[in-house]
Amino acid sequence: MSGAALGLEIVFVFFLALFLLHRYGDFKKQHRLVIIATLLAWYLCFLIVFILPLDVSTTIYNRCKLAVNSSPAESNGSYVTLAPSKQKCFKPWSYIPNGIMPIFWRVVYWTSQFLTWILLPFMQSYARSGGFSITGKIKTALIENAIYYGTYLLIFGAFLIYVAVNPNFHLQWNQLQTIGIAAANTWGLFLLVLLLGYGLVEIPRSHWNGAKRGYLLMKTYFKAAKLMTEKADAEENLEDIMEEVRKVSESIKYNHPLRKCVDTILKKCPTEYQERMGRNMDDYEDFDERQNSYPSEKSLVKLHKQVIYSVQRHRRTQVQWQILLEQAFYLEDVAKNETSATRQFVHTFHSQEPENKIIRYFYTPTVEWYWECLLRPWFYRVLAVVLATFSVIVVWSECTFFSTKPVLSLFAVFIQLAEKTYNYIYIEMACFLTIFFLSICVYSTVFRIRVFNYYYLASHHQTDAYSLLFSGMLFCRLTPPLCLNFLGLTHMDATISHKNTQPTAYTSIMGSMRVLSFIADGFYIYYPMLVVILCIATYFSLGTRCLNLLGFQQFMGDSEMTSDLIDEGKELIRREKRKRQRQEEGENRRREWKERYGNRDDSTRNRVVHTDQKESSFSDTNTNRSLSKYTRSNGRTERDRIELLQDAEPLDFNADSINDDPLEADSGR
Repeated sequence: MSGAALGLEIVFVFFLALFLLHRYGDFKKQHRLVIIATLLAWYLCFLIVFILPLDVSTTIYNRCKLAVNSSPAESNGSYVTLAPSKQKCFKPWSYIPNGIMPIFWRVVYWTSQFLTWILLPFMQSYARSGGFSITGKIKTALIENAIYYGTYLLIFGAFLIYVAVNPNFHLQWNQLQTIGIAAANTWGLFLLVLLLGYGLVEIPRSHWNGAKRGYLLMKTYFKAAKLMTEKADAEENLEDIMEEVRKVSESIKYNHPLRKCVDTILKKCPTEYQERMGRNMDDYEDFDERQNSYPSEKSLVKLHKQVIYSVQRHRRTQVQWQILLEQAFYLEDVAKNETSATRQFVHTFHSQEPENKIIRYFYTPTVEWYWECLLRPWFYRVLAVVLATFSVIVVWSECTFFSTKPVLSLFAVFIQLAEKTYNYIYIEMACFLTIFFLSICVYSTVFRIRVFNYYYLASHHQTDAYSLLFSGMLFCRLTPPLCLNFLGLTHMDATISHKNTQPTAYTSIMGSMRVLSFIADGFYIYYPMLVVILCIATYFSLGTRCLNLLGFQQFMGDSEMTSDLIDEGKELIRREKRKRQRQEEGENRRREWKERYGNRDDSTRNRVVHTDQKESSFSDTNTNRSLSKYTRSNGRTERDRIELLQDAEPLDFNADSINDDPLEADSGR
């Protein structure tokens, strides 16, 4: 099993990152480089979280071997027995051979740092650029990132000059590397505590509120009112941008040098606007520089950027509106079915997506009723209590993990108890659950936050390239300090435990933080205590109240604005529900008409065809029988008919001859 666990987790984490990226990104429409860079950033961050417990168990086993080698021992088969205490030092099932983990962590860490500080910021500017060529986009990206990179280079250069001038400092390359890592981790830890303080309270509270059907329905109405405003704004913005595109398209003709740029812009427009502009465009007119003033290439680049943004925003609001409608209809169905005597879940509307037969076989209407109306609220309450317990343990450990005698951090107590018995499965499970819960609190906040319309992770393939790349940057900057914080909570970091023991492979690549004692002994220890203040502020919704005072409508039960938006959203949902009901009633009537009269019409049509065939055969028989008698007269009649058809002339159209008044038309006849 040596190295097998590492290989399995590498494969599993890759498909997990691919699944999440497929949910938020769009593989068909977005650039491949954006997809690959985001996938690599997410994959490396998730990989660190999943592999770190294996590093902890391997380190504990290596410490056991060092203790055995430094004390008299007896060898017995596959394990070593300590002479004084008769303890057994088993090799863990997920043991990773020496030398693999340090190389693995170096590759993962430095690749993620290269992504977050150099490549992803450059790709962000490249993705948002409105240039029409690769060279133009690269130039725009370099100009936008010049200030970003220049600031860091200026700070680093000033620090190097200070070190070179000051004779008290004799730093080597390894120490400079450690200082760079410490600076990056300090920035990440500052943001980590902010996100962690929000997630530790909001995740248990959201699951507890998920058991309240009335609360979820009211919040859905509130979201509907806000989303309708955003949707109308997006449609209006798109109309304005399309009007500018139309004017530019009409002014720049087919033989203008910038016509290729206009065609590129038109390809990014929705199909209905492309058809409308194509009908109104006259490409047979030549352009004349002396008569008209044409837009410059710079203005076309700006317009191209606006078109990409407006189309993406319009598409996202349309999809989110449909998803929100389905959610509102389903919550209303749950509220109606709670009082059902038959205990079978009845949907108001049929699902628009094709149903899976296997799922519908097991998930029957009866099972759905018991789950939605009885079991699910209790399940969410129990889950909320468990998550709240984890949050309390995390907050306590964050405030006490610096204490080594006695050990107050509960996570450190759990790991040390398991370390005494060398129960590696328990150690790995405890480490995994701890770091997984911390990651959920931090990463879920990254998925929830929204910075106006510049950063927003929207599911169902509606996230733009800029937001995907920005999320990759955040993950790469948050994951290393998150792992160091986890190792500090469990006292696996020698800087916290103050023990001369073998460090983990992950800690070894970070270097000794003793180079910067004020960071190792001050900021890393006392700054995480601020999570208590942030949890209290989140519990009392201080941030939500501040945003509401600033004019950003937030869902608050005691606000008059919230009540008005709930009533507005309820009316919008009722209107959409009536519209869909009318559509389904019309489809049902057409289906019933086809079922009732379709067969009759087919039989009548077949009967008519059969009768015509009999009549035609009978007439053919009679014609053949009396052909000699009527040949002359029939020939003369046919000649007269042909002459009349040849003499007929088409009438000219006269608009004056058409009269809309039926009375005058009758009198004219």
